[in-house]
Amino acid sequence: MTYSTTPTRELEGVLVRNLRPSDLESVIALDAKLIGRRREEYFKLKLKLATNETGVEVSLAAEFDGLFVGFAIARVFYGEFGIAEPAAVLEVVGVHPDCGGSGVGHALLEQLTTNLLGLGVRRVSTEVGWDNQVMLGFLHHEGFQPARRFCLDLDCEEHRRLRDTRD
Repeated sequence: MTYSTTPTRELEGVLVRNLRPSDLESVIALDAKLIGRRREEYFKLKLKLATNETGVEVSLAAEFDGLFVGFAIARVFYGEFGIAEPAAVLEVVGVHPDCGGSGVGHALLEQLTTNLLGLGVRRVSTEVGWDNQVMLGFLHHEGFQPARRFCLDLDCEEHRRLRDTRD
């Protein structure tokens, strides 16, 4: 398998291509439709990183009948978190609600895995809220499994309170 700098794949009428800077507003609008608020600064930064020339960003857009219907933003890491081989993190994925179950998400992940394998990356990780049953179901259907490591969070205010009670 090879990595194309301009991947174009059509799967059951869904066209998957590289994410472009001109997709910024479409990404922001679709994400806002999905989560209920606009994250402009977040996506400005993500798309800036995703469209740079380093070759380690893997981010895609999906179109159906010429309309922007989905995106996936992923990133490749080399040696982070004590992992010797390269690994990818799927940072955010979004599919238009009217296209749920139509193969858009599958098409994005198909192209993503093709591109990652072309880069020598064999593993993709992501995080999802435990209560997001739709996303958990989708990821399970696509072959994701629970990781063999823990993801830990620290509430900084609680940490400070614990420190103060120990003193």
